[in-house]
Order: sequence, then C-alpha cells, then structure tokens
Amino acid sequence: MAQRRVGLWLIGACGGVASTTALGLSALARGHTPTTGMVTALPQFRGHDFDEPAAFVLGGHDIRKGNFVTAARELHERANVFDERTLAACAGDLETWSANLRPGVVYRPNAAITALADRGDMRRANTAREAIDAIQGDLKAFKAANKLDQVVVVNAASTEPPFEATDEQKSLELLVPALDRPAPAALPTSGVYAFAAIDAGLPYVNMTPSRGATLPALEELARKRGVPHAGQDLKTGETLIKSVLAPMFARRNLRVLSWVGHNILGNRDGQVLNDPDNKVSKVKSKDLLLAELLGYKPQSHVSIEYIESLDDWKTAWDHIHFEGFLGTKMMMQFTWQGCDSLLAAPLVIDLVRLAALAQRRGESGPMPHTACFFKSPVGVTEHDFGKQFQMLEDYLVGIK
Repeated sequence: MAQRRVGLWLIGACGGVASTTALGLSALARGHTPTTGMVTALPQFRGHDFDEPAAFVLGGHDIRKGNFVTAARELHERANVFDERTLAACAGDLETWSANLRPGVVYRPNAAITALADRGDMRRANTAREAIDAIQGDLKAFKAANKLDQVVVVNAASTEPPFEATDEQKSLELLVPALDRPAPAALPTSGVYAFAAIDAGLPYVNMTPSRGATLPALEELARKRGVPHAGQDLKTGETLIKSVLAPMFARRNLRVLSWVGHNILGNRDGQVLNDPDNKVSKVKSKDLLLAELLGYKPQSHVSIEYIESLDDWKTAWDHIHFEGFLGTKMMMQFTWQGCDSLLAAPLVIDLVRLAALAQRRGESGPMPHTACFFKSPVGVTEHDFGKQFQMLEDYLVGIK
C-alpha cells in the first residue's frame, strides 16, 4: 500500500516555530534525531495510524522575506540551536519545501505585525472575502501540485490584539454577507485563515492566543464542512508548569494567596508582544487558568517583557505565596528556561498527526482530547494537565 502524502501548511512559515518544525520533520524522516518531545511518540500511543515524518510535504504563507532554509540558518546563528550536521543533511528537503511558500495575505493588520512585513509581493486584501479567496487559491494549488491526500493548516503566526465579536460572528448566516464589506473587519486575520482552511475542508490548528476558529460562526462552519480543529495558544513553558502545580496545591488543601510570574523572551514573538495591544491577548491566556484549577481567584500578576538579546530563549520566574496548617505562610519559587521553537515544534507535529487522524475518522468540530497542548483549549474547560492528558489517553485507547 502506498504511503499517504500529507501537506502541512504553515501560517508564519518563516518564523522560528515553523522553520524548526520543518527541520524537525526532515531530521526525523532521515533518522538524524530521536522523537524526544513528541507526545504521539510515547510508548502507550504506538500502533495508531499516525502519519510518519516522511509522509509530510510542507508549504505556507509569510509576510516576510525568506524560506525554510534561511529561517533555520538564521535561528541557528542567533540562538545557537541545531547543529551543522543536521542543517546540512536536511537542506535539500527545506529547499524543496521552500518552493511551496507563498506571500502572505494581509487583511487589516495592526502596526506591530505590519512592521515585520518586508515582502514586496505581499498581498493586501480590502475585504475578508478577497483574503479568503486568495488563501484558498494557494491551498488548493499546493494540494494539487504535490498530489496530497490531506492538508492540515497550522497558525504559527504572531499574536493578534483581542478581537471583539459582534452579532455578525454568531452565525454563518450573518457572517457570510459581512465578508464582502470593506469595513469594519468581519473577522480578524487569524479568523480569515481559519475560515479559508475550514471552508476548503482542511483541518485547522491554532498555536496562538488569536481568535482563529473560536468564533461561533466558524464553529458552525467546521461542523457543516465536517472538519476538525484544535487550539488555542500552545502550552510550552510557565503555563504548563502552572497546570501541573496548581492542582497539587488544591489537592493538598494548601491555599494559594498570590502567584506572580515574570516572563522575558526575545525573538519576533517577543517583539510583537512588546506592543500593548498584542500583549493583552497573551497575558489573558496565561492568567486564565488559576481560578479554574484552584476553585478561587488568588491575587495574581503576569508580566511579559521583550528582551531582544535572548532571541529564541525564554525565561519565567514564578513566586507562589501560600498558606499552610495553623495559618503559616510559606512560598515556592521556580525558574523555567527553554528554547521557544524547540519546545513548540514537536507539539506542532503531534497536533498535525492528531488532526489528520481525526479527519480520516470523520470527526468534526473541536478536538477536546488535545486540551493538554493548549493554554485555552477549545471545546473543554478542564485545565488540569493530568486530567487533560488522561483525555488524550482515553481518546486514543477508545479508537485503537
């Protein structure tokens, strides 16, 4: 039986997460790296019909110059990640996939994101419909040219400012006419890409805090088209630790009085989050789960600061002040440091494998079993990492 050919279309293809995902898939297919960091490679998940790394063909959109080769090389030089042997061994694959990259479609972006754009052939859309048509044209051409059985679309672009929904986003009936209107925006850019993917019958995964497919009209579209989707805001650092530690305090009946987290990071994600409007979405996502996990809202503070010299490395310092027996106040502190793209990339591969599998099984709408990957999981309110992971195990056991 011939191996399936699965397309991975990356929004923000020249960013650190996307280029690291491309390099990782090539390295895995060529046997140059183990599967460390990939959840779907755990022993208990063996035997499932997951697509192998060699099955993937990559493409994507970006509003910046470059390709998978230059982006991976730049990340290597700036952040001191990867090694020359891996870069050299995978260069051919990255060059081949780079031929599938297309200029991004810009629809009412904010200043922080516009400042990153440097492609002369970048396309500007006056309406959401114009943007959707352009995006779908690229997706259909990618699938046809590469003879792909499936295509999964992943949003790995920069975080958007919050988007305040109106009545128009509550149903497809109200949204569709608004797509042809020049202003105000019928959808945020992430929603435009989500609409384009889902309407074309392609699974959509949102790695960012941006709205993506979470608006009711897009949920309706996913059900109507029979398309699975997952998101939002990948959980790779401080919030991952919170989702493990907060249940411990709750189950030991230790009352958290305050939880303060300071985050510093470089790279383009940090640059975009340095804009106050964009930062609001991320801070809200990172601070949301404490009250849900503890059953009450302690005093909390989350800060995110852009430190250019750190590049793709991020650090979180957290201070937890809690009360124990006989009213004794105690504290816990931790430091988390990691390379942003290397933490995220294996999870991108996991989620693409899970989304492709879900589509082959005829599933549609949110994928609640992927909650353990996200800060604000779509389709579920559970934030306890242990319980979230059990949901993934139960799902995969149930379909084996």
